[in-house]
Amino acid sequence: MPFSVLMSVYRNDKPEFVIRAIESVTSLQTLKPAEIIIIVDGEVDEALHNILKSLESTKDYSFCITQLPENKGLGNALRIGTELASYPIIARMDSDDVAMPNRFEKQIKYLEDNPDCDIVGGQITEFIGSENNIVGKRTVPCTHSEIIHYLKSRCPFNHMTVAFKKNAILSAGGYIPWHYNEDYFLWIRMALNGCKFANFQDSLVNVRIGKEMYARRGGWKYFTSEEKLQRYMLHNHLVNIPQYLYNICGRFALQVLMPNNVRGWLFRNLFRDKI
Repeated sequence: MPFSVLMSVYRNDKPEFVIRAIESVTSLQTLKPAEIIIIVDGEVDEALHNILKSLESTKDYSFCITQLPENKGLGNALRIGTELASYPIIARMDSDDVAMPNRFEKQIKYLEDNPDCDIVGGQITEFIGSENNIVGKRTVPCTHSEIIHYLKSRCPFNHMTVAFKKNAILSAGGYIPWHYNEDYFLWIRMALNGCKFANFQDSLVNVRIGKEMYARRGGWKYFTSEEKLQRYMLHNHLVNIPQYLYNICGRFALQVLMPNNVRGWLFRNLFRDKI
C-alpha cells in the first residue's frame, strides 16, 4: 500500500535535525514511502533552504516541497499538506525527531490487516542531546475503547507517530489551527465522527526534547486553548460537567500557577515512564 509522509518545517528548525529526520523516514526505513510532503511554513534561513532545494532534485525519493509565503502555524501547514497528499494513507513526522526503522512497515501492515482502523500511532521515547541519551517514555493506551476513555482527559496519541487515512481526516474537517493543540482537536472530532483508533505498544519515534518544551506547555494562552477543547467536548457530550471541571482545574494549576521548573519536574516524574 503506497503512502505519503507529511512534515512541516519552519525558521527555527536546525538543518542537521531536519536532515536526520528525513533520513529516518527514507533510507533507513524497512518500508519506503511513496512520497514525502514537506510544507515550509514561511521563510527559512539559507542553510535550510539549500537542503530543501537539494531534496527536490533527488531521484531516490519523491519529495513534494511547498513553500508558504508566511508563517501561519502548524495547523495551517498540516491542513495544506494533508490536502496535497497523493495517497490514501498519510504518516506524520516532526522535523527534529527520529523514526524507528520498522515504523512504517508495522503501521502499514496494521492498517492493511485492520481495514476498519482509521489511525494508528504508538509510544515514543524522548532524548536530550544524543539520541542514545533516552530520558523518558510517553505511554498512551492501545485499544480503541482505552483511547476514547483517555481522550476525555488527555491527548491519546503521540502525534509524531500517527499514520492515518486521508479521507477520515478530511471527513472530520481536517487540521484546524489551534494553539499547540491542533492534533488533539482533530482526534476529538474524529472520535465524534465514529473513527476507529489504535496504538502500538512499541515505541515508533525517538523524540528530541529540551527544557523549552515545558515552557511551551504553560501560560495563559496555552491554558485557554486547552479549556476551549474541554468545553468543545462538553458541548458534544464526550465529557460531563464534573469531568470538565476536573480537567480544567488540573490544567489551570499545571499550566498557569506552576513555574516552568516545577512543571518540568512533574512532566518528567509523573507523566513519563522512566527508562
